[in-house]
Amino acid sequence: MPQAIPLSERLDRACERIRQPSRQPPRVALVLGSGLGAFADDLEGRVAIPYSEIDGMPASRVAGHAGNLVLGRAEGVDVVAMQGRVHLYEGHTPQDVVFGARLMVALGAETMIITNAAGGIAEGLAPGDLMGIEDHLNLTGHNCLVGANDDELGARFVDMTTAYSRDLLAVAERCADGLGFRLARGVYAGLLGPTYETPAEIRMLRTLGADAVGMSTVLEVIAARHMGARLLGMSCITNLAAGLGGETLSHEEVQETADRVRDRFRALLMAVLREVGSS
Repeated sequence: MPQAIPLSERLDRACERIRQPSRQPPRVALVLGSGLGAFADDLEGRVAIPYSEIDGMPASRVAGHAGNLVLGRAEGVDVVAMQGRVHLYEGHTPQDVVFGARLMVALGAETMIITNAAGGIAEGLAPGDLMGIEDHLNLTGHNCLVGANDDELGARFVDMTTAYSRDLLAVAERCADGLGFRLARGVYAGLLGPTYETPAEIRMLRTLGADAVGMSTVLEVIAARHMGARLLGMSCITNLAAGLGGETLSHEEVQETADRVRDRFRALLMAVLREVGSS
């Protein structure tokens, strides 16, 4: 029976397709969630590669996710960005869900800024607010590190005590202050989806300490930490979670709120990149 190709080798092959001799390796990786994909359209020296042209890269089928890996510069910083992501609820394996995040770290990014749309649980969070993620609850029922470990990528057992960099979160908070708004901070709960949570599940999540809930991010963070990257996570609160507001939840509402907050989220992202570039 033929041996499976090691993940590190698969990543190397994908990197060879993407790397350009004239371009510096990216310093920062960006995972652009709902409403932020257009950020990558304005990168200096932009080169966009459709996921379909990258060996091993799964394609997203969610509305609003363009499905490109984009190389370029922002605020003087070389970046690589994912315009859209794939999710477990689409039928992808945990390993496929994190392939893009791993690929960006393999290209050279030591810092990853990961964004998402989320439902607000904590009191005081309202649609349109931005929240820095200080920790997460992985309630997807999956872990992308299950199975044989590829020692070329990272250790078998990964310390998640500071999965999200406290220093980067402090930078984001300072940048938000400078832009005239407050960046909330809280715990993000990642669930499987694609159904939105029931009111009873939201009460459970609040009891567990969750401040916001979504269907992404947690596996990507695990994979990036496995490879040694430092993480800044930020959520756009697009709706109040089930039972906390009077409206029916829909993807259209999520997209509409994300679009409305896009300029503020974009300004924060640019300010953070300026800080990272000067350090």
